[in-house]
Order: sequence, then structure tokens, then C-alpha cells
Amino acid sequence: MSTQTSGTLRRDAIGLREVLFQSITAMAPAAAVAASIPSGAAFAGGSLPLAVLIALVACLFTASCVAELASELPAAGSVATYAARGLHPAVGFLVGWGYVFVEMLVPPLLLLQLGFTTADTLHEEWSSYPASLWWPWALAGAAVIAAAGLLGVRASARFGTVLGAFEILVLLVFAALLVAKAGDANTVSVFTTSHTADGYSGVGGVLAGSVYTVLAFAGFEAAAPLAEETRDPRRTMHRAVLGAAMGIGLFYVVTTYAMTVYVGPERFSGFGASGASSWEGVARASFGLFWVLVFLAVVNSTIANANACANVATRTAFALARIRVLPRLLATLHPRHRSPVAGIAVQSVVAVGAVLGLGFAYDPVTAFLLLATVIVTVVVGVYIVVNLACAGHFLRGGRQSFKPVRHLLFPILGITAFVPALLTAAGIPVFDFVTELSAPVSYAGPVVGCWMAAGVVVLVVLIRRHPERIAGTARVHLDEPDAVDSARDGAASR
Repeated sequence: MSTQTSGTLRRDAIGLREVLFQSITAMAPAAAVAASIPSGAAFAGGSLPLAVLIALVACLFTASCVAELASELPAAGSVATYAARGLHPAVGFLVGWGYVFVEMLVPPLLLLQLGFTTADTLHEEWSSYPASLWWPWALAGAAVIAAAGLLGVRASARFGTVLGAFEILVLLVFAALLVAKAGDANTVSVFTTSHTADGYSGVGGVLAGSVYTVLAFAGFEAAAPLAEETRDPRRTMHRAVLGAAMGIGLFYVVTTYAMTVYVGPERFSGFGASGASSWEGVARASFGLFWVLVFLAVVNSTIANANACANVATRTAFALARIRVLPRLLATLHPRHRSPVAGIAVQSVVAVGAVLGLGFAYDPVTAFLLLATVIVTVVVGVYIVVNLACAGHFLRGGRQSFKPVRHLLFPILGITAFVPALLTAAGIPVFDFVTELSAPVSYAGPVVGCWMAAGVVVLVVLIRRHPERIAGTARVHLDEPDAVDSARDGAASR
């Protein structure tokens, strides 16, 4: 297969619907509802719907900042470009360095979940199926994601749209059934602090639950790296990022409310991600074969999320490779589909290597927790930097473009919301509700530290030898299409 290392991604290939679902599926709504959000019940108890609502408001501050920057700076480099323009190109490089790393790790994270969820369910239904036979499902998922990516952004984004619509529809129907069966037990008191878990009374319990819930919102920015392949990107990106954060946030509130009133607010502190008191457990016990649809929605969510984040990783890597801060090979495009074929190949190798290496070195669940901790720690750190970049970019733009509420107050509130989430994800016990991480999950911190230290070394070398490449992280190539090839050719000749 012939490839090319020059040119651009396919322009005007997708529209609002596809990029909206790019962010939606990157948030993995079904998996978040079934696995992530219930972790907050241990603190917020039956007041978890209020905790989710607070988390939604908190995340909208950062989503607003990302949306503002995405409409101003439509670039495949997304968060790296925002940090470079709003703060400094060196900061942009480090953000891109960390963001590509963790987005490359999201597909193996979800493939591990696909593997052990499918194997465990099959084992529970048919005991002859070994629960240890999880890896074929993970590898099958990797093949599907690679194929969708190679066919180009239009095929990949439309695939994600179908998957995302399915999982949302299934859980909304299930939520409606739960509300109907709850009958007289429906109550707005779950939006107060009166049902928090023992030991975490009042506002403190709700806020603790909301910190864990905030982590379920990660991914709303995933539309931004597709800017150069999107029609009318300045308008479309703004609507997609905010629409995904708001829409899925309300989806989280509705589904959490439904399950809370069905189970009972006073008993909800024991609700979790598995067992009888879980989404699948309730579906199995009370809704017959409907549990199969819930199971399929969660499995569907893992594939959709992996697909969306593979798009993010390969586009961000492409953006950094074309300015030569990452190996130029990663800017290689498929001659027909205009997909970053080398990046997709690297992504697939990383995914299979991480799934099999970590899954067999530990076990798939432990490997999942280790990767999740690495990913969330970096992504939340990126959100904090992007909030700073939003303020910096618009303050530099002058009084005419600067809006105090959107460009200063919202970034401050966004940082305030995500700093506790960062400390929680990293297991730093600053708050009494944060659990210190144990090995091997505690290795996440050193892994992130080593990767970012390597990034600093690369940054220093590039500043000394090729400072123009670091400066290139601030470029918005969509605004200067004719300059791309000449800049690349000039860099190659040096």
C-alpha cells in the first residue's frame, strides 16, 4: 500500500452529528453510568443525583473554555495548540506529549474492560466458558477499531454515532422503566443532602461524591482534534463540545435519579459497579432478559469509547508529527482515505501490547485500574492547563475579544473543580474521602512522572536544535493551508 507524508487530513468530511458523537462516545456514557458514577454512592448515598448535577455544572466551566478555544483555534493539535497559544509553545509541546501518551492508552483500557466484562458474563451464564478467556474479545475489539480508523474519519465517526446512539437509547429506556416501577417512591429529595452515606453527612458527602463523578465526564473535548476534518469547524466544534458535556451530563442525572429512586435513597450507599446492587444486577433480578441489552450497551460503550479516543490519539500525533516534534512517520496519510495510517498502526501495536502485556502480567481488572489511573491523572491535568490557556489566550487578545465571565471566571471555576479530582485520581489523601493507592495501581504516578520527564528532555533538545518546531505547536494549520507543505519541506531540509 502506498502512503504519503505530505498533504492534509480530509477536509469537510464530517459534520455536527459526527463530531458531537465523537465527544459523546469518548465520555463512554453507558460504561460511566454502570461503573464510574456508582463509586460516588459510597459518599453521597441516595443524594448521588445531586452530586452528579453539581459535577455537571463544574464540568461545564471547563467545557465552555474548551469550546471557546476550539472555535478560535480549530486545529488537530487541539489542547496542545490551545496551551501553546494561551500560555507558551513549550507548554503546548508538553501538553501534547502527555495527551498523545494517555489517549494512546485509552483504547487498551477499554479493550481490557471489553474482555473481562464479556468473559465474566459468559462464564456466569455458562460455567463451562472460562472467565480467564478474556483476551480474544479484546483482540477482536482492537481489530474492529483499527479497521474503522483505516477507512477514514467519515467511516470511523459514523461508526461511533451508531454505537453511541444505541447505548444512550438502551439506558434511557431502562431509566424510564425504573422510574415507572418506582411509582410513589419517586422523590425530589434525592436532589438534597438528606440521603448521604453514613460518615459523610450533608454537603461534605455530596461534594465527595461529586469529585468521583467528575471523572465520568472526561472526554467531552474529544471532538476538538477532528477540527480540520469538519465542516464549518469554528461553529461546529463549539456546539459539539458544549452539547456533549451538557447532553451527557443530563443523561447522567436522569439515569442516576432513576436507579436511586428504584433502589431507594436510604439503601443506595451500597450500590456499586457489580453484584446484585448494580445496574446489571438490578436488570437481571427485575427486568428479565432486558439485562442482555444493558450488558450489550456497556460492551458497545467500550468499543465506541476506544474508537473515539483512537481518533483523538492519531490526529493529535499527526498534528505534532507534521511540525516534527514527533517522528515524521506519524504524519503519514493513506492516499485514498486520508487517515493517519502510520499513527493507526502504532496505536494498534500499543493497544495489543498493553492489553496482553499488562493483562497477563497482573490480571485484566488490575491492568484496567492501573491504566485508568494513569489516564485520568494526565487528562485532568490537561483540563487544568486548558483553563489557564483560555484565560491567557483571550487576555492577550485585547479588550474587544475578552469576556470576563467566559474567559476568566469560568477558567477559575473550572480549575477549582478539577484540582480535587486530580488529587483524588492520583490517590493523594488531601481529603478524608480520598483513598491512597496501593501497588500496582500506585505505579501510575511514577509512570506519568517518567513520561513527562522524558518530554522535558525532548523539549530541551528541540529548543536548542530546532526552536522553530516548538514554535510550530502554536500554528493553526487550517488557517494557512498553503503554508503547511512549505514549512514541512523547510524543516526537512535542515
